[in-house]
Amino acid sequence: MENIEIRKATLTNIEELQKIGKQTFAETFASGNSEEDMKAYLDQSFSKEKLQTELSDKNSEFYFAVLDDNVIGYLKINVGQSQTEVKDEKALEIERIYVLKEFHGKKVGQLLYEKAIEISKQKDIDYVWLGVWEENPRAIRFYEKNGFVEFDKHIFKLGDDEQTDIMMKLQMN
Repeated sequence: MENIEIRKATLTNIEELQKIGKQTFAETFASGNSEEDMKAYLDQSFSKEKLQTELSDKNSEFYFAVLDDNVIGYLKINVGQSQTEVKDEKALEIERIYVLKEFHGKKVGQLLYEKAIEISKQKDIDYVWLGVWEENPRAIRFYEKNGFVEFDKHIFKLGDDEQTDIMMKLQMN
């Protein structure tokens, strides 16, 4: 997997972002959620309009993990007022790290994570935070292994279903 390249996504990549976003989210969460809730979430969260707004936001950045010209995963980070919750000027949120199921366990998520940490250092961020579904032990272990600790919980709505996310953070300095 040493040929994986991390590339910044721009407005010209909106179709690729929509495709990888929907596919990885469905692979990760479809089994634990109703079809109606999944469809509602995917249609709303990965609409071209919403992605266009997010890609145009100077406080949000998307990065693709690319292997042989195929997007196999992606990262979304937010700073400043674009953070979904904390809104601390000295914090960076990892909103999403998703990798296609067939590439799980191949260090793709780690590469995307390392990109987020590299950006945090460039921006002189005090801490990195994120929310992870309490029923996703694989992701929780990944973040714990990388030094994150739980600091709060919040509700994440998927369609009509209210779910609990564990909020975790990593002190940078």
